[in-house]
Formats: sequence, C-alpha cells, structure tokens
Amino acid sequence: MIEVIISGIGLGIILSFLTGPAFFALLKTSIEKGFHGGLSFAFGVFIADVMYVALALYGSSYIASEKEILLPLGIVGSLVLLGVGIHYIRKKVTIKRTRCLSKREHSGYFFKGLAMCIFNPTLLLYWISVTSGVVSISDTFDLKRIIPFFACVLFTQLGIDSLKAFYADKLSHKIEECTLNKINKFAGALIIVFALRLMYELVFTHTIV
Repeated sequence: MIEVIISGIGLGIILSFLTGPAFFALLKTSIEKGFHGGLSFAFGVFIADVMYVALALYGSSYIASEKEILLPLGIVGSLVLLGVGIHYIRKKVTIKRTRCLSKREHSGYFFKGLAMCIFNPTLLLYWISVTSGVVSISDTFDLKRIIPFFACVLFTQLGIDSLKAFYADKLSHKIEECTLNKINKFAGALIIVFALRLMYELVFTHTIV
C-alpha cells in the first residue's frame, strides 16, 4: 500500500504541472480574487477530475458509449470555451483584491472551475488514457489498489493547485493592472485557440485528441 501511495503522489505531481486553460484560469482567479477565490476554482477542477476518473474506471463497455457522447458534448463544450475566451479578451480587469468573498461568490468560482473542465471532452480522453495505462501496467483491476492510487493522484493535484493559488495571491501585490490585463488576454487567447482546435477536430476529423 505504501508503494501505491508513493506512486500516486508521484504521478499527481507530474500531472499537476501540465498546463491548459484551467491552469491559466486558476492563476488569473487567484491574482484577481485572492487565495480563497482561487481555492474555490481549484475545488471545481478537482470535482470534475473525480467525475471523469470515475467514468474512465467504469469499464470498457461504458467507454464505447462515451464515444457517442463525445461529439455533441465536444461541440457544446468548444462553444462554451470559445465564449469564455472571448469574454477574457474583451474584459478589462481592474485589480480588486477582495479577500472576503461571499458564499455566492465562492460557489460561482467553484462552478466556473467545474464547468470549464466538464465542457472539455479532451479531459475525459486524457483520464481514459491515464487510467487505461495504469491498469495495463498493473496487469490487474484491483479496486483495493486502484482507488487509493487515483485518490493520491487527485488529492496531490488539488494540493499543488492550492499552492499555485496561494503563491499567485502573494505575488498579485507586485502585479500592476496592465500586467494583469496582458495575462487575462493571453489566457483568453489560449482558451480560444484550444476551442477552435477542438472544433476543427470535431468537424473535419471527427476525433478528439
């Protein structure tokens, strides 16, 4: 069991440094709204990861039906991500370091992180590839080992995302509004590119990679 925990933590550390739209959105939220806003966003991402890992572990029979769901989900998701990216580019950010967020605001950032990942079907394929690789390497599907392993992976990622939010919050006092707007536009452009790439693959290749 110790080996399982160490392996899960190690993989979680590696995966946590893979960048994507959620990575930049987490930094932006932490800089603009502080540690607690970023932490709420990170929890939303965490719950989305838990849901997709559970789906990926469900079994090969379910994965077959997932492929039919991925096309309409991908179209809707790419449109949502495109809208988010355009919003980020058009929105002028002012530095308002709100440290005491209301429960409604906390919930808003939580669902923002959740929705950004749920409407990203590539995340599902990403976790399918990770889980299938782990299962094939272990050469067995032992829930007593698989569940603790992925629990360590996911909680490690949550912990490192929390550290990202913490340090982004601390460094936000040294960042001027013009710098924050550049970060916001860069994050928006990255999300738009990601959404357009997703649309292209859905329309012209009918695959999501």
